Amino acid sequence: MNKYERLEEIIKMVNQKGTVRTSEIVEALGVTDMTVRRDLAELEEQGALKKIHGGARSNTAFQYKEASHKEKHTYNIEAKQAIALKAVELIEEGDTLFLGPGTTVEFLATQIYQQTLSVVTNCLPVFNLLFQKTTESFRVYLLGGEMRQVTESFVGEITNTSLEKMRFSKMFFSGNGVKDGEVMTSSVGESYTQRLALKHSVEKYLLIDSSKVGKEDFTAFCHLSDLTAVVTDDLDEEKRKKLANYTEVIY
Repeated sequence: MNKYERLEEIIKMVNQKGTVRTSEIVEALGVTDMTVRRDLAELEEQGALKKIHGGARSNTAFQYKEASHKEKHTYNIEAKQAIALKAVELIEEGDTLFLGPGTTVEFLATQIYQQTLSVVTNCLPVFNLLFQKTTESFRVYLLGGEMRQVTESFVGEITNTSLEKMRFSKMFFSGNGVKDGEVMTSSVGESYTQRLALKHSVEKYLLIDSSKVGKEDFTAFCHLSDLTAVVTDDLDEEKRKKLANYTEVIY
């Protein structure tokens, strides 16, 4: 077995099991521990898997620890910028928008050029960006409540009570993963707030880069079939079909 066949086998093992120990790979492939460690480092650099203590984890496996807002800002920047540029063209003058938490939505906030809008958000970074654009015809509202430090967004009873009274022409939101048509996130509190905003929105747009397709997280809060469209970056054919089976895909 040459190196490239070995790397392919390692990827198959990791994706099939979710997580694999180094010792399992050594035994299965009949190579040294040092060889496996070098292979895992190379595959991680290629983005094919994630090295963990004593082995490796699939990139599509359930994420036990949610990355912080700051960390997410360093992931897939070009893809998120491209998604934002497509999403902003869906906004019309006079819209009343709800913008959910997430760095992709934050990139959308930087691109908004429309002059007459009412925008509601529960995400502090999104509010800070939009507040700089406020005029008599461009109004921005931040929902208060309990702040989740990880996403810098507000959730809980205060947030949800305010949302109950609001209605939106369009909602733009993100998630940590999409699998089997379900959009997932890491927090039950955040998922409830997102679900409530979705219920009160006429058009619903999921902004998500291709790395999230096929990934799982702790809790699902909506289904793709309930959305107007998914706005994403360039997808391979397999991932595009996974989304297009349920809703329109803008890419």
